[in-house]
Amino acid sequence: MAFDLTGKTVIIVGGAGYIGAHVCKAIADHGGIPVTFDNFSSGHEHAVKWGPFETVDLRDKASTLEAFKKYKTAHSVVHLASSIEVGIGEKDPSGFYENNVIGAFNLLEAMRELALTNLIFSSTCATYGETDQMPLLESQVQNPFSVYGKTKLAIEHMIQSYHNAYGLAYITLRYFNASGADSSGLIGEEHDPETHLIPIALAAAAGLRGKMKIFGTDYDTPDGTCIRDYIHVSDIAGAHICGLKAFANGLKSTEVNIGTGQGVSNLEILQMIETVTGLPVAYDAAPRRAGDLTRLYADPERAKEVLGFTAKHSNLENIIQTAWTFHRGVWNLK
Repeated sequence: MAFDLTGKTVIIVGGAGYIGAHVCKAIADHGGIPVTFDNFSSGHEHAVKWGPFETVDLRDKASTLEAFKKYKTAHSVVHLASSIEVGIGEKDPSGFYENNVIGAFNLLEAMRELALTNLIFSSTCATYGETDQMPLLESQVQNPFSVYGKTKLAIEHMIQSYHNAYGLAYITLRYFNASGADSSGLIGEEHDPETHLIPIALAAAAGLRGKMKIFGTDYDTPDGTCIRDYIHVSDIAGAHICGLKAFANGLKSTEVNIGTGQGVSNLEILQMIETVTGLPVAYDAAPRRAGDLTRLYADPERAKEVLGFTAKHSNLENIIQTAWTFHRGVWNLK
């Protein structure tokens, strides 16, 4: 029997974003009421389709608390709102720390005041930093090299402290490469600026941009390009449902990787795009970017053991096909 959230309210902070919208849909599909908190700094109004909406900027502590008071009987809180563009974080760490860390602090304080005890936090594999240990285990020492990763790790530490001192129940999900789109084509990846490989490559295939760049073709991999773990966004949404079920079963705290355990190279992505779309992807080889690892993929066993989560939608063809269907709609392509 599917997990039933009927009558349960879940606050989704950042629910108008790429992952957030998919989480809202999954909660609604399980009978729950997703309440989106967002300020549309990177999310989209048209992505709020499955429940109430509140304008919330976590940097404003007072208004954040007032918004939470409207839903003080919520079953759980999902925190997905953050600045994510790595390059911008390096140029403007002040903005990243304010938005990510201070915002998370204000969220935790609102939860503490209202005795909201269940939190699912959207973290990242970027908290691990540079390592040759693959697949990545949750026990790997966390030593992030990017400002983005450092802010996420700081939030992880705050959450652990609130658990120890105030009894906060939490699940930290360390995502690997979110990809794909909902099978309906209603929601998908819409970043501005777009920095992720798949939508950039799809735009190149569609002739909506010039040649794209592949950064590094001399890695120690079968085709010379770096390898990443791509997990379908619908699987990430499913991990949140598994987390809510785990809370219902009494789980109090955990940190888990959310990935497939399978590595895919940049050129394999481009080859699958050509297969799915029937269009060539024009690219130029470019030098490696500082800090890019040769390989980065998850050990998914702890998520399976603790949350009962396994990826179901993340075969590469499905990732590319769903992304292509979504972007064709956005770009008004036949």
